[in-house]
Amino acid sequence: MKKMTNKLPENFFWGNSTSSMQTEGAWNVDGKGKSVYDVRPATENSSDWHDAIDEYHRYNEDFDLMAKQGMNCYRFQISWSRVNPTGDGDFNEEGIEFYNKLIDALLAKNITPMICLYHFDMPLNLAEKYNGFLSRHVVDAFVRYSTEMVKRFGDRVKYWITFNEQNLYSMSEAFRIAGYLKGDETDDELYQISHHVMLAHAGVANYIHENTDCLIGGMLAYSEVYPASPNPKDILYARQINEFLNRNLLDVFVYGRYSNEVLTFVKNHHIDMDYQPDDDKVLIKVTSDFIAFSYYRSDTISSEMVPEGTLPNYYLDKGVKKNPFLEISEFGWQIDPLGFRDILTKVYNEYGVPMFPIENGIGVREEFDGSEIEDDYRIKYHRDHIQAMEDAIFEDGVEVLGYLGWGLIDIPSSSGNMDKRYGTVYVNRTNHDLKDMKRVPKKSYWWLKHVIETNGGDLSDLK
Repeated sequence: MKKMTNKLPENFFWGNSTSSMQTEGAWNVDGKGKSVYDVRPATENSSDWHDAIDEYHRYNEDFDLMAKQGMNCYRFQISWSRVNPTGDGDFNEEGIEFYNKLIDALLAKNITPMICLYHFDMPLNLAEKYNGFLSRHVVDAFVRYSTEMVKRFGDRVKYWITFNEQNLYSMSEAFRIAGYLKGDETDDELYQISHHVMLAHAGVANYIHENTDCLIGGMLAYSEVYPASPNPKDILYARQINEFLNRNLLDVFVYGRYSNEVLTFVKNHHIDMDYQPDDDKVLIKVTSDFIAFSYYRSDTISSEMVPEGTLPNYYLDKGVKKNPFLEISEFGWQIDPLGFRDILTKVYNEYGVPMFPIENGIGVREEFDGSEIEDDYRIKYHRDHIQAMEDAIFEDGVEVLGYLGWGLIDIPSSSGNMDKRYGTVYVNRTNHDLKDMKRVPKKSYWWLKHVIETNGGDLSDLK
């Protein structure tokens, strides 16, 4: 038996993950087309999406902060409508040049770039004209856009993912994030969107593997889900959630086929997922070089709260129950490092593909008064999750490529709420006042810097 040494590999990735609409701003400059986010107004508890943290103009400043912290990986997103304004027509060379410069700036600081091709920001034209990923035309448009990006940047960018948190397209979130603007949100449409998104992923993954030396993996939003009790029905529901929302996609990412249980359910319930005869030829070729996922929390499911006849895809909309054994964040998310370890280990045990957690963090309300923000709660969160990851590596034998935190320089949350801050660096703006957007390291910045310097060897408090 190979002896495990409690030391992470020298090429282990430490870094930051973001999306374009939560960082770039510059929503209407240099030929960028509108996305569905650009037309969303500010609300009482959220900002609009026009400015974000202005990384379009400040990326060098932010990359300096990442490099000083010791980060060697940055997962960012290309804005489809910045490089391809209608999502369908000519490419915008000004937008492409922005990403050329951004990638070169990362490489100059020895930070490995990782590109995500879609993070819910459908070009407005495709949403209005075709109802987003409900249409196979949009699948073809996405593959065209994505393969062009691989041709432009694949010489310098080796790590790729297609869809952020792809299993969300199997949940009620699917209609919001797929560019779906009109319709009845039927069960058929849910499964059609999910299948079309998988076909889009397959088209890009197959292109990369057949034409480049780049690496690509599928990505899930993975929440550990526990049964609320020993009730066998609670246990059944927890297992079905994992099967329908996670394993169904993992089976395609690794084996090139959907879950037998899910396909049987589709057949028995006469769901039309628009599965065409030639689709098998595309899916069967899919493989993954790694499994990427986000992890923030766990959930607990009570079957008693779920109405009979509910699709397993919607169980979590109906039956989530508080877990009395876990601490809950101020935004209602259960903090569960052990769930992180369990996901790393069980997925690796079953699929044997390197794991890559590329989002992890805790959102907290914070205010800057001129002195350093003492965010010990964030240090504890990351320490406990990094320790859980190391336990998965050293105790369970999991191959893990790296650990990327989410939004480690403050960005608006996924709902546009600047009050929900994940960063180790404070950005001086609020939902409705841009202020000066000054970047100010928090206490956690220096703690994570030390963790990275020791390659995860020392997770203790700063002396």
